[in-house]
Amino acid sequence: MTDIPAAFLTALRLIVTLDPQLAGIVGRSLYVSLSAVVIAGAIGLPLGAAIAVYRFPGRRAAIVLLNGLMALPAVFIGLTVYLLVSRAGPLGFLGILFTPAAMILAQCLLITPIIAALSHQVLRALYESYREQLCSLGARPRQIVWTLLWDARFGLTTVVMAGFGRAVAEVGAAIIVGGNIDRVTRVMTTTIALETSKGNLSLALALGVVLVLVAVGVNALAALLSGATAPRG
Repeated sequence: MTDIPAAFLTALRLIVTLDPQLAGIVGRSLYVSLSAVVIAGAIGLPLGAAIAVYRFPGRRAAIVLLNGLMALPAVFIGLTVYLLVSRAGPLGFLGILFTPAAMILAQCLLITPIIAALSHQVLRALYESYREQLCSLGARPRQIVWTLLWDARFGLTTVVMAGFGRAVAEVGAAIIVGGNIDRVTRVMTTTIALETSKGNLSLALALGVVLVLVAVGVNALAALLSGATAPRG
């Protein structure tokens, strides 16, 4: 029977002393997830704004599809990326299977629809408020897209943070395309799953605490940025 209090104490010691193994896993997790968020944000934010502004045939279907893709299972994304980058796949020549690059690609595909759909919801309401003013100034749709993105930049921070939260907590795709290789592709979520199955609760608990702290910190940052731009009463 596992001594849970002792495991908690050991976990706290690992965090306080900045255990090298723990620090390496946390750093790798942040590198993979932040990289995926930067790429997904660069794609998803303009895409969401474009769908909010442009009118084209099939627009409603595109919105429904985008919203539906928010619920894609991570393991399906992982399987898709695995088939793409495996040796027999169309991108096999890149040789990125079981590397952080494959994990970044999987997380990017996972969170891009989330960022795009949520940013569309935010910017659609903003566009409805500014439409007459922008049209009276003769702004073109492309100019309107970038104007909305700039004006709502702090509000969109929450959208990006939501994508980061989804990425950093993901485990299914990370295991499939990363392989959970020690000191190469082992991140917080995959290590928690592995160490828990091995009965090593100390490291699993330490990583769990760090994961929660990262999630809380990200949401606190988003709240601060949003509050900084909120109108004063």
